[in-house]
Amino acid sequence: MSERLEPSSTALLFFDMLNGHVKKDDAATKARYAPVIAAAVRLLEAARRSGLVVMYAAAHHRPDNATSAHLVTDTDNRLRPVPAGHPRELKPVVAAGTWEAQVIDELKPQPRDYMIPKFRWSAFHQTYLDLALRSRDIDTLVISGGSTDVGVASTAYAARDLDYNLVVASDACTSPEEDNHAQFMQRVFPRMARVRTVDQIVRMLGSG
Repeated sequence: MSERLEPSSTALLFFDMLNGHVKKDDAATKARYAPVIAAAVRLLEAARRSGLVVMYAAAHHRPDNATSAHLVTDTDNRLRPVPAGHPRELKPVVAAGTWEAQVIDELKPQPRDYMIPKFRWSAFHQTYLDLALRSRDIDTLVISGGSTDVGVASTAYAARDLDYNLVVASDACTSPEEDNHAQFMQRVFPRMARVRTVDQIVRMLGSG
């Protein structure tokens, strides 16, 4: 398969690049996201120069958790144990209609872009993402966002099962667990996608 990306059949998807995830008031999150935001901005600029369809998958939960998953698991997302037999307590980071649910200003959507409200980890689960892609004859998806091992991974698995070609922007994705990020980029995603840096993707688009 050619390394060149055909703009007319390629879309760029940002996953949960939202204020509530990215703009937290803590030093660790700010430090982790700073290079990711810079890489994502370069990716967005290249996509716009090349005429790619740009999409944003964004959590769209009710503040009362009525649209959130209530599952019995061993741990929460940070591997903190959950008492046996009990669903974990959920407090959504973002709720629809709030500042937290808005895309960060650095990646501000334009009117022609696609906003994909989602309620689960995968951007494909019961959303119109697949319909939007197929209606534009798009067969290749470039993915950026966080968290690598949660929503990005879930979306990548779904895209693979729907027969989309994938390009994962390795330096424009992130996870609080850096070991998990590295594991997916090095050992999981290469089996279902092309894992490339933003600079490589820009060259693939011929817009650099």
